[in-house]
Amino acid sequence: MSGPLVRDEAAQQLTEYAASKEYGSRGIITNTGGNPIANHDSSVTIGLRGPTLIEDYAMFDQLTHWTHERISERVVHAKGSGAFGYFECTNDISQYTVARIFTSVGKKTPLAARFSTVIYERGSPDTRRDPRGFAVKYYTEDGIYDMVGNNTPIFFTRDVTAFISFIRSQKRNPVTYLPDWDQYWDFISLRPECFHQTIYEHGDRGTPDGFRHMHGFSSHTYMLINADRQITYCKFHYRTNQGVRNLTAQRALQLEGQDPDYSIRDLYNAIHRGEYPSWNLYIQVCTPQQAAELPFNLFDVSKVLPQKDFPLIPVGRMTLNRNPSNYIAEIEQLAFNPAHFIPGIAATPDRMLQARLIAYADTQRHRLGVNYLQLPVNAPHYVKNYMRDGGQVINNQNGAPVYHPNSFNGPEVDPRIAQLFPDRRLCDKIVQIDSIVEDNYQQPGVLYREVFNEQQRQTCANNIAFTLRRCTERVIERTIMELTKIDDDLGRRVSRIVNQAVNPTAQV
Repeated sequence: MSGPLVRDEAAQQLTEYAASKEYGSRGIITNTGGNPIANHDSSVTIGLRGPTLIEDYAMFDQLTHWTHERISERVVHAKGSGAFGYFECTNDISQYTVARIFTSVGKKTPLAARFSTVIYERGSPDTRRDPRGFAVKYYTEDGIYDMVGNNTPIFFTRDVTAFISFIRSQKRNPVTYLPDWDQYWDFISLRPECFHQTIYEHGDRGTPDGFRHMHGFSSHTYMLINADRQITYCKFHYRTNQGVRNLTAQRALQLEGQDPDYSIRDLYNAIHRGEYPSWNLYIQVCTPQQAAELPFNLFDVSKVLPQKDFPLIPVGRMTLNRNPSNYIAEIEQLAFNPAHFIPGIAATPDRMLQARLIAYADTQRHRLGVNYLQLPVNAPHYVKNYMRDGGQVINNQNGAPVYHPNSFNGPEVDPRIAQLFPDRRLCDKIVQIDSIVEDNYQQPGVLYREVFNEQQRQTCANNIAFTLRRCTERVIERTIMELTKIDDDLGRRVSRIVNQAVNPTAQV
């Protein structure tokens, strides 16, 4: 007889729970009102084979809770995992910002982090080719600070109107409810700004080996403000201390069937073993004068700020050392909003960022309720305002006035904040310009030629062709034409692979 099956740390959760309880301390089953119930395994019926009675509240209580216990999944980033830990400041960057979490060496700030796939649903495999969300919530003395980014330094579109169509093109076909590679590549080939992210995603880093082995990026450019009200533009980089590791396309596909929760399991098990993952935080900074001289728009999220010209500056380290004790309460209800800024950090004219400042709070109120920021995992340490009531209210602020100004000791504004921010002068011209005419080929060409090695270039071409070959002829032709604008070699490679797949006897 063989020995017992070796089980990983996550599989031991119930065994560990049982071991933590003393014998005879199981407790009494109650309904949701805390009232004890006599039977949890059968309903009250008329006779042995008769119907259930409506007076069986214990059954009714369970049934109605069960039909309401799932909250809406996120529109994007639906499937993910997360953990808790802290950020430790190792380098004082007060020359750029007054944000206290980044200016006191040795200061530790508690945080929560969530990692996710982007396009696919909550029940989908987490090893599919897709960008990965990388979001961090800092619980600071100045309120919540949410850094919402991805594992890529760029994004597909620079304008939110295009972004909405982009997401729809990546989702399931609404008629067949199947992935549709025609709509995927049709949109991308018609919006060439998408190709920088697309090339990145179809390289090795499109399938990271779990969440621990990938970098994180703010992607957007933010504004840092120091004590002298001087502005510096900034991008944030989280660099994994576990080393970057990626899955081959074949291994990722294999894991879809063998372990569709591979990334979630890997993160949970590592923390449970005490192998706490960590990331070093760096910033790239750029003055307004330097930004004006760049050959591209710094606030275009489809562009990178070259590290050879703007090197990384160390700030601190993020460490995750606690798994959630309740996934729904602490991870599924964990809600981010890039509009949650602390003094010393502010938004820029980045169009995608500007839209996210509105959209995140709106979608969280729809998904979790108007008081989602009162849920323990989202709640700041301190909050005083003039907003009250609403569903699931927890903190109604102890009878304080509900209007401002008032004469009854209600909270007042902080004059330091107004003095900190620089003067804002509005543009005298309002326009609506489709920025598709900007240079969309130079940076993805650099990524393909100078960042990728020969093996990675071939892998990228193989990965693009794998789905592109399923498209209609005109979508294939247009996409290859756009890829050729990025680099002749890339266009030729993809064309050769697609042509061979469609016509196996063709000379290549």
